[in-house]
Formats: sequence, C-alpha cells, structure tokens
Amino acid sequence: MAFESMLNSCCRFSPAVFLKNGNKMGYQPQRHLWAWLNRIFNMVDPVRIKEVGADRACAEWLLRCGASVKYKNSTKYVNDYNSLPPERSSFAIQEVDATDSAVMNEGFPHFRGLKHLEKITFHRCSYLEDEALKKLVYVKDSLKHLQVSSCGDVTDEGILSLAALINLNSILLYDLPEVKQREKCLNELIKALPSCKVDFPYASYSEKDEKK
Repeated sequence: MAFESMLNSCCRFSPAVFLKNGNKMGYQPQRHLWAWLNRIFNMVDPVRIKEVGADRACAEWLLRCGASVKYKNSTKYVNDYNSLPPERSSFAIQEVDATDSAVMNEGFPHFRGLKHLEKITFHRCSYLEDEALKKLVYVKDSLKHLQVSSCGDVTDEGILSLAALINLNSILLYDLPEVKQREKCLNELIKALPSCKVDFPYASYSEKDEKK
C-alpha cells in the first residue's frame, strides 16, 4: 500500500501529462530526471495486482502514464486517474489508447492476466521499445487490433515479434524510422498471421515522400 500511495500522490504530476501540455525537456539532466520518473510510474507492484486484480492494476498503470482505457460494455475512453471506479468494482479493460503516453517496457507485465483486451494503439510513444512489444504475448489470446506508429525506438526485432499475436485481425504500422527492412517485416507478418490484415505503408515520412 505504501508503494501505491506514493504513486497515487504523484500521478497528477506524470511526466506524460507534463509533455502533453506542451512543455519540453531542454537539458540532459532534465531528460534523465523524467526518464527516472517514468520508470517509477511504470513499476509493477505484485502486491497491488493481487489486492485489486489485473484489470484495475493495469488501468492504474496506464492512466498514471498518460494513456486512456475503455472498459468492456462502455462507449467512452477514460483518461483521468481520479475517475477510476471504486476498488471493489469489477470491470475489464477492452481497449487502450496509449497515444503520447509514457508507457515503458518495465510496465508491460501489467498486461498479464487481462482476458478481454481487444485493441491497443501505440502512437507517439517515446519510450516504447522492442522488449515492450514482445510482452504483448501476455494478451495474445484476446488482442484483435494493434497500431504501432511514430514510435522512434521500435526496430525490426520488435515488429517481427508481433507474429506471436495469433488472434489479431488487423495491424497498422507506420512512421517507424528504425525499422530498416520494412518489406521483410511485412512479408513475415503476413506469412505468420494469414487471417490478419497487415498494413505497413511506409517506415518513415521520408520514405513516404520519396515514393510520391
């Protein structure tokens, strides 16, 4: 509880929220500070998960990091940490929009145990790396739709790991400048996921412009 209380008291000062408001990290010491804070926001607390369940613990993590969630049987996304249902309430996460969020590899074990997560959007996630994408295997039985776009640290290795998501119906990939072999990644995903619509129009904006 002490760990969760500390995070609860800090969540409104999330670095992700700071960046969304238009502030910039100007100096290297500040960058290190925000990276350190982001890791705190992404830390997994097994005691908390056992106490409140996988879906609530995952929702708390995502909202701390500036993402939004949509619950099963709901029509709208929630992005305010303080709007979480009471701890005794039962709910299931169905969709995640992590646009501009500070989700990191360290936090992805929060996905373990989710049974109803069908859609995830990772757009402009500055801290998203290959190791994080590999952990999406935790939700391979339920995940149907995935978008990974404008994430500058994702490489071919991370994209190829998505082949393990056997129940996907669609993947949208674009603006991934560190993916060097787009055609290979595209063909491998199509081969591994024959029932999935794989859309990977270009690896970067520069490549898109070159093909005009």
